[in-house]
Amino acid sequence: MLGVKVTERKVALVTGGSRGIGRAICKRLAEDGMDIVFSYRNGKESAMETEEMCKKAGARVLALCEDVSNPLACKELIEKTMEFGGRIDVLVNNAGITKDNLLARIKDEDMDSVLDVNLKGPFYMMRSVVKVMLKQKSGRIINMSSVVGIMGNAGQVNYAASKAGVIGMTKSLAREVASRQITVNAIAPGMIETDMTASLNEVSKKKICDSIPLGKMGKAEDVAGVVSFLAGNDGSYITGQVISVDGGMAI
Repeated sequence: MLGVKVTERKVALVTGGSRGIGRAICKRLAEDGMDIVFSYRNGKESAMETEEMCKKAGARVLALCEDVSNPLACKELIEKTMEFGGRIDVLVNNAGITKDNLLARIKDEDMDSVLDVNLKGPFYMMRSVVKVMLKQKSGRIINMSSVVGIMGNAGQVNYAASKAGVIGMTKSLAREVASRQITVNAIAPGMIETDMTASLNEVSKKKICDSIPLGKMGKAEDVAGVVSFLAGNDGSYITGQVISVDGGMAI
């Protein structure tokens, strides 16, 4: 491929990296010594903040505005990452959305949009990246599922379906590519402090924390730490697993 810049540093591609858990993952992998490519769908200012954080950690960074529900956009993400670094060592499928409602009130378009981003997005990304990783005979794929995909949650039938589907894809692909030393794992976060949970009132926060055995919400950095582990040398013999980062919610 013309214009490919091959680097000795590992390259990580993170979808939905402009804020929240995605931003924490980008920052942590940059601190681990990787160059970072991340996608975002909107919020250019937030994307620039993530980019600056990664640069301060010593990483080369490429931020791309792409919609992972579009298969052509996913193919383009892989191509641009290869042009940027000449390799893809880690793929983190983090981009996701919610359209919560009781089942009887979920519109067809809300079901479709959640599945398009949360389930088809990782599928499109893995289908494109696996060709690169098979040639490399190495790679780490880390999919973001959810505690809801394991235990379900009222008002989130569409979201639960998408995240349970991610677990099924993770286990299936792990079996397909293990012989080429490619690992595929999923992380299932529980209640994590993000912009979304920051808007909850204190009564709601207390109710949530009371339902968590550890008695508190997690931080984005808690999830990023597990990504770092799975992407690093210590995670090389782990594949096809779902690791819950949930304070014990799914016990």
